[in-house]
Amino acid sequence: MAWMCSGKTNDELVDNLVKARIISSSQVISAMRAVDRAHFSKQYPYEDSPQGIGYGATISAPHMHGYALEGLVEYLKPGMRALDVGSGSGYLTACMAAMVGSNGHVVGIEHIPELADQSLVDLRAHYPEWINDKRIEIVTGDGRLGHNEGAPYDSIHVGAAAPKKPTELLAQLKAPGRMFVPVGTNSQYIVVYDKDESGN
Repeated sequence: MAWMCSGKTNDELVDNLVKARIISSSQVISAMRAVDRAHFSKQYPYEDSPQGIGYGATISAPHMHGYALEGLVEYLKPGMRALDVGSGSGYLTACMAAMVGSNGHVVGIEHIPELADQSLVDLRAHYPEWINDKRIEIVTGDGRLGHNEGAPYDSIHVGAAAPKKPTELLAQLKAPGRMFVPVGTNSQYIVVYDKDESGN
């Protein structure tokens, strides 16, 4: 079902993700309705497949973003802090910002300067208040090292696969906190790291 959720509009895409039971929590549904993928993906924004955004990068398929937001929903509550590693187009960063609200803070870190710049242009064009009130911050840098200045984070999402355990990022995770990351080189799988109150 995951790849069969395409729609003609953003609302239809979200409706199909709900029907496929990929997203179910009201916070995720509301965020994905509030953030229109067409603002970040110029070609086929409502297709449930990855789309090129230039510089050899892609925006992930909507169902992958849905899985990530559902996996992190308990750690994207109003007022929380989040890190989006490999923020690319800025779409998922914006969804996370919609969930943490005006008192929350989301940092998107992207290593391709042109993509970081473009995501800021798109965010300013469509969600200027989120930039102005510092709800969203976009930085250019090596996401594998995280962004220590904004740590610790309640949640960390990693968009690109890590070949090994991301220890630098885990150190920036709050206790309690959760990280959602694809791991592996040839074959990839999703790993969810939970840190408890004691930091284990």
